[in-house]
Amino acid sequence: MSVTDELRQQLDKFRSDFERLRSEIAKVIVGQREILDDTLLALIAGGHVLLEGVPGLGKTLTVRTLADALHLSFHRIQFTPDLMPADLIGTNIVVESPDGKKSFEFQQGPVFANVLLADEINRATPKTQSALLESMQEHTVTVAGTTYKLSEPFFVMATQNPLEMEGTYPLPEAQLDRFFCKLLVTYPKVKELETILDRTTEMLHPKAEAVLEGSRILAMSELARQIPISEEVRRYGIALVLATHPDNELASPATKQYVRYGASPRGLQAMILGAKIKAILDSRYHVAREDLRSMALPVLRHRMILNFEGQAEGISTDDVIDKIIAQVPEDALSKG
Repeated sequence: MSVTDELRQQLDKFRSDFERLRSEIAKVIVGQREILDDTLLALIAGGHVLLEGVPGLGKTLTVRTLADALHLSFHRIQFTPDLMPADLIGTNIVVESPDGKKSFEFQQGPVFANVLLADEINRATPKTQSALLESMQEHTVTVAGTTYKLSEPFFVMATQNPLEMEGTYPLPEAQLDRFFCKLLVTYPKVKELETILDRTTEMLHPKAEAVLEGSRILAMSELARQIPISEEVRRYGIALVLATHPDNELASPATKQYVRYGASPRGLQAMILGAKIKAILDSRYHVAREDLRSMALPVLRHRMILNFEGQAEGISTDDVIDKIIAQVPEDALSKG
């Protein structure tokens, strides 16, 4: 591919802005480099993120800091069993004008923000969880037959605790599929714990400053879509996704043994978009197979459903995806 000087400058600016945003958030968030990079990648790709981890690992702080580093509005919703859809998206209320006339007026809910933190999303009932579906997919809210457009960019980051399952409502597959990626937040290492203590138990109060506008995020998203991907590499991505389906000829032995349902086409779309951004960050002007492999875990792990045998043996979808990556040939769907 012939890369023009203008495009090269645009991609250099892309990397520079990404690094500025990452560095600003890192002033507050200790470690979690991979989580942070994948979160920013999903934001730029126009997707949403599901964070899973035990309490106290900085999931909520990550979202707050991201909003601080961007000139974007931010709302946080604590999901509870008694939370109603109207508490999330808003409702029509009766208002009275100075002349005594009464009318309905729409009062916006907290979903009307650029960055929305859905804290402990699995604690709300399916009815309330489903209220987010239209917002996440269409970026609109419909109340009493009237559709309202959400501000762009619109980014949802939801958190859930994998340990306390009593009194929770697991997200349905249709909603899980709306998340660009699912990220697993791990426990910090020794040096990271030391830094956390320095920042939280002493006279240090780091805060992220706003470094990018929302319009810049949208422009970066448009630029990322211009990165080319060869037919051979794209077919490799298709093969990886098809290999998650137990009834497909490309399915690995682990898939056939442990998987009930494979990933949806949205998983493939997310893998390709994420790979394009990975290529830019690696100073390349085309997508490589390694970019697809690096995106496979975050974009596919929540889109696969294990069968009874997989659950009984404690197999994770990550285990299956690793085996798929190891066993699917790079030329699995090559022509001829």
